[in-house]
Amino acid sequence: MTDVLRHYAPAADRYDELLCGGSVPGAHWQPLLQQLNQESLDSLNLRAQTVANAIAEDGVTYNVYEDPRGVARPWEVDLLPMVLGAGEWQALSNAVAQRAELLDRVLADLYGAQTLLSDGLLPPALVYGQAGFQWPCQGIQPVSGRHLHLYAVDLARAPDGGWWVIADRTQAPSGAGYALQNRLVISRAFPAPFHNLPVANLATFFRSLQNSLSSFAPSGLETPLCVLLTPGRFNETYFEHVFLARYLGFPLVEGQDLTVRDDAVYLKTLQGLRRVHAILRRLDDGFCDPLELRTDSVLGVPGLLGAVRAGKVLMANALGSGVLESAALFGFLPEISKRLLGAPLAMPSVASWWCGEKPALEYVLANLDDLVIKPAFATMRMEAVFGHKQRGAARDRLIRKLQAQPHAYVGQELVHLSQAPIWTGTAGRPLATRSMGLRVFVAATPSGWQVMPGGLTRIAADAGVEVISMQRGGFSKDTWVQTDAARQATSLIKKRLQVADLLDGERDTPSRVGENLFWMGRHAERAEGTARLLRAALNRLSGHDQADEEALLGLQQAARVFETLPQPAEGEAPIPLPQALLAAVSDPDNPGSVVSILRALQFNASQVRDRLSADNWHALHRLGKPLVPAPASPDRAVRALNLVLLDCISLAGFAMDDITRDTGWVFLIAGRRLERLANLCALVSVPLFSDRFSRSAMLEWLLEIANSEVTYRTRYRRAPELLAVIHTLVMDPSNPHSIVYQIRHLQQELPEMGRKTGQLFPPDLNGFERRLSTLDLHPFEKKRPDQACEALGQLLLEVRAAAYRVADEIQRQYFIHSRLSHRAGTGH
Repeated sequence: MTDVLRHYAPAADRYDELLCGGSVPGAHWQPLLQQLNQESLDSLNLRAQTVANAIAEDGVTYNVYEDPRGVARPWEVDLLPMVLGAGEWQALSNAVAQRAELLDRVLADLYGAQTLLSDGLLPPALVYGQAGFQWPCQGIQPVSGRHLHLYAVDLARAPDGGWWVIADRTQAPSGAGYALQNRLVISRAFPAPFHNLPVANLATFFRSLQNSLSSFAPSGLETPLCVLLTPGRFNETYFEHVFLARYLGFPLVEGQDLTVRDDAVYLKTLQGLRRVHAILRRLDDGFCDPLELRTDSVLGVPGLLGAVRAGKVLMANALGSGVLESAALFGFLPEISKRLLGAPLAMPSVASWWCGEKPALEYVLANLDDLVIKPAFATMRMEAVFGHKQRGAARDRLIRKLQAQPHAYVGQELVHLSQAPIWTGTAGRPLATRSMGLRVFVAATPSGWQVMPGGLTRIAADAGVEVISMQRGGFSKDTWVQTDAARQATSLIKKRLQVADLLDGERDTPSRVGENLFWMGRHAERAEGTARLLRAALNRLSGHDQADEEALLGLQQAARVFETLPQPAEGEAPIPLPQALLAAVSDPDNPGSVVSILRALQFNASQVRDRLSADNWHALHRLGKPLVPAPASPDRAVRALNLVLLDCISLAGFAMDDITRDTGWVFLIAGRRLERLANLCALVSVPLFSDRFSRSAMLEWLLEIANSEVTYRTRYRRAPELLAVIHTLVMDPSNPHSIVYQIRHLQQELPEMGRKTGQLFPPDLNGFERRLSTLDLHPFEKKRPDQACEALGQLLLEVRAAAYRVADEIQRQYFIHSRLSHRAGTGH
């Protein structure tokens, strides 16, 4: 038994969420407290560890830049949820829905008639003077009639228990996916109190969002296709983008996955172009269209605004909605609400004064100790400044900044945030308090606004901290809202898949996914081949006889063919071979080095993270670690390459046994086979074009690099000889590392690629398979088979060139989309 409240000590000057501003816990907290008091401290700490393990296993991350723990920091959620009573929630949700309606009407006016400006309810300088107002969006009417489809608002509770709005998120609000992830984890940690309260379900909110986007989309008779547009893996909330796309059943796309043709938006899929009808974006306004908005954006879709203007795609939220994220608007909203809604605001904003108006600036300067100074516009990079902490020269500098650019600043009342209990797990005081804020989400539906019954509760990193920021180490809570209605188990995760679901999964695979899987296969094979080649060379550095020297010369030649060892510039002294080989292992400035290839492989893998198992991802994450720091000697380089090769072999196993054989897998395997075919042709041709003595010295390393030593020795039980090596590496259809083996499997996989994508892909290698399989080997029995070797070498170079042509054709046909597919616009 644990008395969790025995030493609970809330701050006297703050509203305490557990005690509801009084001295005893609220009734809606009782089911959870009963559970806590019935268990031992060790048992509760075990629950907390289970929560942390679940977050780690699910791969939940929040990217924090310059974090010593790495960019992808594990998401942190407290064991204890934030609990809100049914009556309080009803009033709060009504107020939030009213605010969503108000802001939607404000956007319609600002990009429409602009009566708020002409009637003096908003200063023109406040709207036109910020980058958030997108001039090209003026006059555009959203196809749905709504500018806001997903709105979020940050709330804080004052010491008197009243809720205040401290920020509006109207552009591309984040956090709904994290709120859902928190719910999945914490509801499993406390199943009994979760059901006994009972807690309102979140899935109905996401279903409403999903259905409303489909119903608002201008799809006509077509089945609407909705996508989630992400800036990419470097965005701080990228995990949430992946998670939400999966949960909602929307393809996750980047700007490069979309194209605009005839003012319509299309998704580049492996099957061709497919019409997109709705875009749920997580990309800020300015970056969405480099043609009409920010010309320096590489994240957006050229012509996207034109498609919106033509009414051929739904944007959620409408482009230009970021103008309302300015804190300077707060002071004007009460009068605007009376004008547009005919009613006062149900929930006030925190008291704010835009310094762009002279009386407001004078008030801010006179009351600086009681205010927080914030940037007026969301695009400004400035931390909040607490007036009472500014003294001496710092205070003078702040005043001068306010006077020099008053329009750029807002003074806000200092709100002493309420505090919520957090789990510490320590004996004697298992609960502590931290400042908290609540982010609530609202979705537009055909029948009105629907508020998520819950939200994302955010907690300050340390006691006494007033600024709640996930980038500064803050963490989160699940948010439980008590409901009077019988709770029904609801989820967007379908209990049973239908045939249509399976077909949709194949049809909507973005070309970017196929391209990254294709290059992931190529880079994996290239990394393994290069590592084997360099290991063979490094192992022969200490040789002193002529055979070792000839072998090293051949290895250098092969490394140059692989573009691993760069050719020395004319007139430049060659780098000593040991130094050159070490650089070929770990020089990041050499694009052909092992470390550079591994980085390219990891980049490709990061683009398809949601398609890889946890074990596969861990193996990919380990790649390259043995090369950091860079090996300083040949012996250390060999040991590091041995570890790299173990991981490369693991990846080969994952490719064959861990990835579903869908369209993407076909591209992954085709990439591996084409790269292996080209590499084998290059390797075998090196001794074929050499003189007889050098050729004999190269056969051993040739088998080693081609990973065919065991195959050869098992069959022939003798030293490598030219005839048997050629048969093993070129013609043997049972050797998975022979040239003919690669061609025969490509002849099966390339047509399969065409069948899965609905596009015929004629293999370009049939003739080579016949020529190699019927090759007359008798000339290689002669003591001087130079003529036969040269002829075979030329043939292998032709095969290598054909492999690259096939790779280029795959790139052109499936990834570039230079013309409209016959599928585009069909909705099938």
